[in-house]
Amino acid sequence: MTLFVGLGNPGSQYENTRHNIGFKVIDKLVDDFSARDISKTSFHGELYRSANSLFLKPTTFMNLSGKSLQAVKNFFKIELEDIIVIHDDIDLPFGAVRFKKGGGHGGHNGLRSIDGHIGKEYLRVRVGVGKPEYKSQVSDYVLHDFNDDEKEVLDRLIDHVAKACKALASEALNEVKSKYSLKSIDGLAG
Repeated sequence: MTLFVGLGNPGSQYENTRHNIGFKVIDKLVDDFSARDISKTSFHGELYRSANSLFLKPTTFMNLSGKSLQAVKNFFKIELEDIIVIHDDIDLPFGAVRFKKGGGHGGHNGLRSIDGHIGKEYLRVRVGVGKPEYKSQVSDYVLHDFNDDEKEVLDRLIDHVAKACKALASEALNEVKSKYSLKSIDGLAG
């Protein structure tokens, strides 16, 4: 069983923010797999299931994402190597997509929470959202909606990341990296 976890914040005011790109990818995967809602209060999130996969959107707010992930991991006895976390990454240009196993949280509060609850050896799908000019603007930046130019290509980016996630469930990490890594949105065919 593969557990896909998209990071984001609950609530309509955050729905289209850069920080919620993980939620958007999970929504796409849930649609693609026609997954059914199996949420429970104890999961602290929206949880969906298809034949071989679980899809989680923690509703704990970003900085407590690990609480939700740990609850689902323990309930379904999911191994770390079967967990794929999709998140925004300000250290990558908008539209870049990278994959890695383990490593630091890079200041990302959702990853920091997950690392504290389950450890670091899960797979990460890093989706570039660009970064603000000044470090002091980071929190404001990630909690704002994508700009108009970004919105025009956002659906294509989400589709690409969803395809990469499906591949991660059945292919080796290096194969997925070579097929789906992007340096920027310009690498995505129209």
